[in-house]
Amino acid sequence: MRPGREARFDYEYERAGVASLFMLFAPLEGWRHVAVRARRTAIDYAHILKDLADTHFPDAKRITLVQDNLNTHSPASLYKAFPPTEARRIARRFEWHYTPKHGSWLNIAECELSILARQCLDRRIPDRATLETEICAWTKHRNSAKAAANWRLSTDDARIKLAHLYPRVAESED
Repeated sequence: MRPGREARFDYEYERAGVASLFMLFAPLEGWRHVAVRARRTAIDYAHILKDLADTHFPDAKRITLVQDNLNTHSPASLYKAFPPTEARRIARRFEWHYTPKHGSWLNIAECELSILARQCLDRRIPDRATLETEICAWTKHRNSAKAAANWRLSTDDARIKLAHLYPRVAESED
């Protein structure tokens, strides 16, 4: 501080807490569910899968699960959280698919998370209870509107645009 100079104050960011969001999204049905958890562990993930299979889609014989390559996103997480017979029962309900390691943008749930961030999470939220209330309201609104994914990239377009990701195959002479 110098004489005659205005006082200066240092801004300090105060975190009110953090939360992990798990997005479950059935794009063709226009259905989504966002689970708020304190952490993002294998155990948390396993409980999300159990909830998906037993609560949200209890009558489905098989659930196609498309997800990224995060280390906790595997059937092994179920075995960390549940006894082996229960873990196996849940794991068998899913058909497991993973997005390419360098193409996680293909994960349509990430697009829905972006919409959530812009429409609901674009401000500071003071506590977890408020976060859960806001996300619940957003989810109900999106689900009642049956807001489906509008994926515009066709397979043919993807082959052109993403040609650099595919291996070169020598043309054979017939």
